[in-house]
Amino acid sequence: MDRLMMADDSRLFGPVFVGLGCRRGCGWEEIATLVADAFDAAAVPDEARQRAALAAPALKADEPGLAEAARALGLPLRFIGEDAMLAAQDRVHTRSATVLAAVGLASVAEAAALAAAGPGSGLLLPRRSTPRATVALALPAVALPFVPLSETRS
Repeated sequence: MDRLMMADDSRLFGPVFVGLGCRRGCGWEEIATLVADAFDAAAVPDEARQRAALAAPALKADEPGLAEAARALGLPLRFIGEDAMLAAQDRVHTRSATVLAAVGLASVAEAAALAAAGPGSGLLLPRRSTPRATVALALPAVALPFVPLSETRS
């Protein structure tokens, strides 16, 4: 599903998934600042920021800046396998020929966020970047509202 989710939808803000990409040797401060700026740009409430989860491609699992940024932000960091990253490519909004040539993905941060958020997820904030890092925010598919059984009887 190719869609952007709206931050002002009151049904939203279960977990926010923060997709990350970075160049080798990128410092944690640049990554952490970019994440905070993305939260601000998408108007993510404080309580949702505290429940967010970071995601990056598995090929970056040895990148110290990612782990250090996760520690500084107090958020969990999950590494996404190549198959899941590739499967999310058809749902990304931003495509980079340079990144595609380098790592075989059109968008690293968006794919990581969408893959972590699961099937039917959508981007809350498309890719934003600094010279050495990228970030994107995704939300899981919005579930149907809960209707108690007592309200379904006539």
